[in-house]
Amino acid sequence: MIDPDEGDVRFENEGTLEPLPVVMERTVVMRAVGLTKMYAAVTTGSGSSSKGSARPALELFRGLDLKVHSGEMVAIVGESGAGKSSLLHLLAALDTPTAGEVWCGETRLSSFTPRQAAEYRNRDVGYVWQFHYLLPEFSALENVAMPLLARGTRRSEALEKARVWLGEVGLGDRAEHRSGELSGGEQQRVSLARALVTEPRLLLADEPTGDLDGKTAEAVFSLIQRLHAAHGLTSVLVTHNLEFAERCDRILKLKEGRLVDARSPVG
Repeated sequence: MIDPDEGDVRFENEGTLEPLPVVMERTVVMRAVGLTKMYAAVTTGSGSSSKGSARPALELFRGLDLKVHSGEMVAIVGESGAGKSSLLHLLAALDTPTAGEVWCGETRLSSFTPRQAAEYRNRDVGYVWQFHYLLPEFSALENVAMPLLARGTRRSEALEKARVWLGEVGLGDRAEHRSGELSGGEQQRVSLARALVTEPRLLLADEPTGDLDGKTAEAVFSLIQRLHAAHGLTSVLVTHNLEFAERCDRILKLKEGRLVDARSPVG
């Protein structure tokens, strides 16, 4: 890996696909309309007495609106506990809103059955968590191939495509290693390859560099930027790193239950 102080940051053997041509007319890929998310109070006592409350009712956001256009890289920032991760869960159909709607293209997520929601996540969404969640008993190659195998792709085809994507993240020579034999940065790059192996239209990343040291975090974020451009992705990233956020097309701050443009004078 090249030192960030010496120029471009790349991992050894990382893929070098040329960026796709820029499309000037962009469509809305993801939108949220009037989104509200509330959690009821959790009580430990009997009856309706508030004396037994272990957690009061919580409202993360109310009437939240969001539009993400094709090809955008959008950063969502805000204080811990503001609901950033919960918002990503709603966009990925991992959770359902209390009120409001989430749309991916012309598809309304609230209309999904559990099976359709799973198919949506496998087909349209690539999700990267702060922790890699690799399966320790499988190799890096097998971990990357899992989403394809889950949709019924032939094993030989799934492994071949997984190998290509490991090459794209600079880990072609680590394909047969298990997660415990990889560094933290390598594990996160495997999870990024796993998220993109299905060629989704939308990349959602929740603090993808949060568990990494400074130099590795910089290299992983630069890798996400290159893959975003090379594969024409639409990306929404939650991050506490304001330097990384500044490198995105837009910065939205989740504040008091609403998203505001962090670059505008009002925001």
